[in-house]
Order: sequence, then C-alpha cells, then structure tokens
Amino acid sequence: MDELEPILQGIRQGNFLALARALTWVENDIAPAAGLLRSLKMNVKVPVVGITGPPGAGKSTLVNAVATYFADLQKKVAILAVDPTSPFNFGSLLGDRIRMSAQFNRPNVYIRSVATRGALGGISAKTIEMVDVMRASDFDLILVETVGVGQSELEIAGLADRTVVVLVPESGDEIQNIKSGLMEIAQAFVVNKSDREGADTFANNLKKLVHHQEPKIPVFKTVADKNMGVKMFCDWLQEPFYLENERRPYLMAEKAFKILQHYKMSSIDKVSFRREIKDAMKQADFNVYRFLERWY
Repeated sequence: MDELEPILQGIRQGNFLALARALTWVENDIAPAAGLLRSLKMNVKVPVVGITGPPGAGKSTLVNAVATYFADLQKKVAILAVDPTSPFNFGSLLGDRIRMSAQFNRPNVYIRSVATRGALGGISAKTIEMVDVMRASDFDLILVETVGVGQSELEIAGLADRTVVVLVPESGDEIQNIKSGLMEIAQAFVVNKSDREGADTFANNLKKLVHHQEPKIPVFKTVADKNMGVKMFCDWLQEPFYLENERRPYLMAEKAFKILQHYKMSSIDKVSFRREIKDAMKQADFNVYRFLERWY
C-alpha cells in the first residue's frame, strides 16, 4: 500500500504522469494493478459519455470538437479512444489520437488509446478498469470513443452514464438495425456530416422513431469538422442525467460480469493457445470442439 499511495495521491490531484503510470499498470496487468483498483476512490459524479456508431460516422471528429468546447471552458477532459485489435499481434490497429492532434498541447485534456483485446462489443474489461482509474482523478468529463463495430457494440451501455450513437445521413438503410440494436442503449443520436444531402429527412425519420421514448431521446444535427451544432450537443451533455433505478443495477451487473470473465480467462495465454491450435489443425481429424474440451 505504501508504494501505491504516491500514485493514488497523484491521480487524485490530476497528475497526468501518475495517471499514465496507473493506466499502464492496469492495462498490462502489472503487479500493483489489483491493489490500485481496490484502493480507488471513484467520483461517481464525473459523467462518462460513450460515443458509438458505425465506422466512418465521424466519431473521432465529434469527440475532438466536444473536447475543444469543454477545454475552452477550462473544464478538464479525459478521452479514452478504443481501437480495434489485430488478431495477429493483439496490438492496436488504429491510433485515433492522431485525429485529435489539436488537443496534444492542451494541459486540461488527457488522451489515451486502448485496444479492444478481441471484445466483439468494443469494450474489454481493461477499458472498464481504465475508466474507473480516470474517474478517481479530477476530470469534469470522460469521453469513451468505441471502435464502431455497429449493432453488436451494446456493451458501451454498461460502462457509460450516457451513450450517444453517431450516424450519418447515408445511414438511412440501417434504420432496422438501429431499431433492433443501438436504439436500446442510446440516450441521444447525433446525425453528423449533416451538411450532406438527405440529412434533414434522415434526422426527421429518426425523431419519429424515438418520439414515443420516455424521456424523449434527442436527435442532434452536427457538422463536427466545421464545429456546427456542437454547442447544442454539449449543452445537453451538461444537463443532469440519471438512469432509471432498474437499469443501473443491471448495467453494473454486466460490468462486474465482464471483469470476472476477464480474470477467469487470464490464465490462458493467447499466444500459446494460437500456437497449439495451429499445430492441432495439421491433423486430418481436427475438430475444434474436441480441441477445446481440455480447456473447459
């Protein structure tokens, strides 16, 4: 505990170096991480906003615009950009921080990338833990940008206080997917790139789709790279918001289950596992179900 105290104190004081060290411990399962997580005093009043939606919708651009807005108000903002993981080297494929280069020199904006680590829903147990570390610091807002794998990305709802789905006018053909998946988790929709043809029609259709929701789900139109419509969206982000009592325990249970699942699987080395399955596949009678029996 003595070795953790300087790091914990640094996190509480908003020291980015201490925060970066703690996040590295947690992300890589370095020895002090478990004790650190148990010692965290998280500020549940710090809002965590999940930004999700299909690839190419402009999520990174919107996150960058939102961070700029709040940073200009002297608010302290943390951005966790969840990047897809390569199935070959298990590293991160994309560096969303490159798209947020304007924020690099801002003393009140902290940016960190994390890999999905194969999580189909875009959120790994490491992401959950890293957000909890950030919540123990002095941020005014935490933004989590997910990889944008579409309808399966429902796990963000178990992490964020508010989940925002970003779409583009061309998403009109995906309305059925929205209804069956992302509609269930969205507290707001953002139609980005709304200077394109068909944006008004698409936004109006979305509003009709969600008008029966209670509380009513807002639909915002933005052109994030031109900073159009961003202020109205940011004003909404600053409004008090509380999840229904029935939903919060459910989402917390999902979060806890994901962390438990991660630690139950931690004894399996993916590199060795991949090597063994590669050798097993050379056998003429290879059967993946028989191969997995000894791992149950």
